[in-house]
Amino acid sequence: MVQLATTAAPTIDWPTIPRDAMRILDIVITLLLLMFFGPLCLAVAICIKATSHGPVIYRQRRIGYLGQEFYCLKFRTMRHDADARLAALLQHDLLARIQWSYDHKLRHDPRITPLGKFLRRSSIDELPQLINVLQGSMSLVGPRPIVAAEIPRYGRRFVHYTAMRPGITGLWQVSGRNDTTYRRRIALDVVFARRRSLGLYGRIMMLTVPAVLLQRGSR
Repeated sequence: MVQLATTAAPTIDWPTIPRDAMRILDIVITLLLLMFFGPLCLAVAICIKATSHGPVIYRQRRIGYLGQEFYCLKFRTMRHDADARLAALLQHDLLARIQWSYDHKLRHDPRITPLGKFLRRSSIDELPQLINVLQGSMSLVGPRPIVAAEIPRYGRRFVHYTAMRPGITGLWQVSGRNDTTYRRRIALDVVFARRRSLGLYGRIMMLTVPAVLLQRGSR
């Protein structure tokens, strides 16, 4: 577990980054990213409205800093009757139930629209989370935001998760994402909590670009 995380960590022993300094970095970089990706976000919003029913932005309750709940924002990638489709699938498909119980994901998810598949594979669906960063509920770099149902899987390590703001990217995203096990994902969150530094923050940001472009571990 630690070996994978170590490859993403800097070789220089950087001092731990103060929380206030990370917040300033988050705000400055996020404002630049919003200016750059603004036209793309507008185009995506128009395409979502033109190809499917429902709102452009999907809001889901996630667990954040100090265990507080917040609404995580994404471009909507699912059909308007997604909940009914999921319930029907889990009721009649044993393999789907096993996959869902493992990590709350499905290999072949009938709820996702054709446009949604592209948005997910390219990670464009997560651009609205830049608003979460400005609001202070998320950071650019941190653990992947989880739902309440996932808390028991963290056990005593949940305290490490809640010690940080969840991130748009992090060690899990640049270390294989969905190609890694859930147990390794938790281990990476713990590693980041203990090693959090300016160097690691910058290294993860740089590694995110090729990870997104090459669609490593995305489904």
